[in-house]
This record gives sequence, structure tokens and C-alpha cells, in this order.
Amino acid sequence: MLSGQAGPLRCELLPGVTLASDRDSVRLHFAEPLRALSTAVLNGGLCRAGGFLNLRVDRDGPVEPEDPELTLRRAAQPLFGDVATVGMMTAASMASLRAVRGQAGGAAVALALTAGLHNARRAGDPAAAPAATPPVGTINIAVVTSLALTDAALAEAMLVITEAKAGLLQEIGVRSPVSGLPATGTGTDALAVFCPARTPQVRYAGTHTALGELLARLAMRALRDSLLAGRGVAA
Repeated sequence: MLSGQAGPLRCELLPGVTLASDRDSVRLHFAEPLRALSTAVLNGGLCRAGGFLNLRVDRDGPVEPEDPELTLRRAAQPLFGDVATVGMMTAASMASLRAVRGQAGGAAVALALTAGLHNARRAGDPAAAPAATPPVGTINIAVVTSLALTDAALAEAMLVITEAKAGLLQEIGVRSPVSGLPATGTGTDALAVFCPARTPQVRYAGTHTALGELLARLAMRALRDSLLAGRGVAA
């Protein structure tokens, strides 16, 4: 497992996938464009991307912050040039970065995340949060698999990772400060799944598949290590 650190970091996570990080961001650079499905602010939804950006923003931002998409576009340009980039943001420390990888069922998978808990919520909590509130406790996750996936399998992979995140938070006893019930995430979590743009495509990525099992195990391993390492001082 790779952990966050104060200085710049650069390494190969998978063939053709390079991770770079510093105190301001975590980036994934792809040797060739990958298909992506995400909840990201920049280029969210289904697209093809040559890179991924997880940008750190100040917790105490301006009273009237600019559009987050504009902020991400401005930050991505010097890092990726004109390459299409999936971008999300967080106020969590880049020291919370954890990157893991594994293999199962013919698939190689790499997962990178940053995590904080000040914004912990349980799905169904009252949705009373000002729109301008910065993402002060976001769990941001990016996953790359060597298997080409159908659109449905990309969505299923996101579902499995989300279930794994919720299960891990309940396992380590994280509770929503709003309802006092076990938390299932934070109010501003984001997730992106990337895969090659080729055929044939794998149709399933659920919990009954080797790929789904691997995705869940990697997500839980990385999130557990990230949160427990900073328990009590999580960003």
C-alpha cells in the first residue's frame, strides 16, 4: 500500500497508469484514454479521459466561491494540458492518500483515495447543508481496472465500491453527527471508475464476481488504513 506523504510522489500503479501527488492534488495520468463513469464535478458521468485530478481546496474558502467546475478546469490545464480530465475536489489532507492494487480473475485493479470525516452522513439524513459549504470531509475514490467493462458493469463496480465504503464506515464505528446513526459516507463523496476502451467487454462486476470481490476488498483496505491512521484528526 502506498501512503500519502508531504513531498511530491510519482509512481506507476499499473502499466500505463501513473500516480503523482503533492500537497495540492492527486493525479492519475493514463498512457491512452480510458472509459470513465464517475460522479465527478469535472467531466462527470460517462466519458473518455486521459487523466484524473483530485484537487485539494481550503476548508475556509471564500464567502462566494467560484463554480467548482471552473476551479477544476483552471487547475487541470497546467497539469494535463488539453487532455480530457475527470476532476473532483476535497478539503481532506493529501496525507490521507492511500493507493492499493491487486489481481483476481484475470483483472488487475488499482485504487487511490483520500478521506476525511468532518462531513460524515448517513444516507437519508436531513439534507440541510448550504450549497456554498466546501467539501470539508470528502471521501474521494478513483479506480482503474485492466478489464474493459460494459456501461452496466461500470455502474455495478461503482455500486460495489459504495457498498464497501458504507460497510467499512459502520465496521469502524463512524456515526453521522446529524442523526447519530451509523454513517454510510460523507455529504460530498465522489467516485470514478476507469477501464480500457476496447472489446470484448466484461458484463458483470458485482459481489458474485472475482472483480467485484477485489474492488470491495481494495476499497475497504485503503479506506480503513486512511481513516484509522488519522482517527481523531481526520480532515
